[in-house]
Amino acid sequence: MHFGAFMEFGNRAGVTESQAFKEGFRMVDSAEAMGLDGVWLAELHFNPARSVLSSPIVVASAIAARTKRLRVGMAVYVLPLSNPLRIAEEVATVDHISEGRFEFGIGRSGFARSYDVFSIDYSESQARFAESMEIILQAWQGKEFSYKGEFYNVDKATISPVPYQQPHPPLRIAANSTETFIRLGKAGHPIFVGLRGMDIPELKENVKIYRETWEEAGHAGHGDVSLRIPVYAGETKEQALDEPFESISGYFGRMGGLYRESAGKAGIDSTELRQGRAEQLAALSYDEMLETKIAFGTAEGLIDRFAQLKEELGLDGVLAELNAGGLIPEERVLRSLRIITEKVMPAFK
Repeated sequence: MHFGAFMEFGNRAGVTESQAFKEGFRMVDSAEAMGLDGVWLAELHFNPARSVLSSPIVVASAIAARTKRLRVGMAVYVLPLSNPLRIAEEVATVDHISEGRFEFGIGRSGFARSYDVFSIDYSESQARFAESMEIILQAWQGKEFSYKGEFYNVDKATISPVPYQQPHPPLRIAANSTETFIRLGKAGHPIFVGLRGMDIPELKENVKIYRETWEEAGHAGHGDVSLRIPVYAGETKEQALDEPFESISGYFGRMGGLYRESAGKAGIDSTELRQGRAEQLAALSYDEMLETKIAFGTAEGLIDRFAQLKEELGLDGVLAELNAGGLIPEERVLRSLRIITEKVMPAFK
């Protein structure tokens, strides 16, 4: 099972942007040294109190240049916010710099704030995503091509470079609705899943539908599912539960606010769903978080937790949010990472 770290390059209170980058790169260096499988970068815009990771492809390039073993992924590149030809060129470039260690995680984001600021209608995000993906895959063939769509037109373009990995870096797409699970299973794409908007039984049912659709479409294997989840490891159970409490409480409060803010951006059904998510997250007790949304514990407890999640969801990978909420001191995050890499990961390799 793949073990990666989901990173936002968080901007802590009282910390400069320069320090935020330095802390993020220290975490990357530690992940490389400790044997973590990969790091996965978020894309976050116009939120200076939260993150400096507005250009993750540039950061991915820096990570690729400073590491030798670590895989570098996007989680996710928000396709509708950028020109697809430019994305194709930049991703192929990072793939070369990393010598084939790059993974192309993509999505359209569940939150509309960035679209508003970029003056892009969020209701167009799904159609823009589909066009972008089609253009990128055509561009990576390395041949001259033209394309005429609703949002993008390409006239006799040939990009350089083409990806180091052929035919292209591994694709992984975020799934957060039953319709998306069905569509991605039919298309044969690996997926990201999460527990912020779904509980485990709901996610289990959607993953089952994804795998069934995958097999019905005739694809080899059974699909590929990676779970993004807040993770914290302590040397004792008390450490593991007490130390991240303030941070994870703020995290779910913030998520509830984001869902509430974005309600109504994509139609009535989405409004009802998002408002319901916001209310559910706001009402979560810590015990409910531990049971349904996060993985906190000692090494032994985390082995049991991941084994349970692997059995229930058929997981192929975990993307650990090592500092969900951004309030856990750096030295504790690094201690947690060391416990995970030294004592938890070997049980799944």
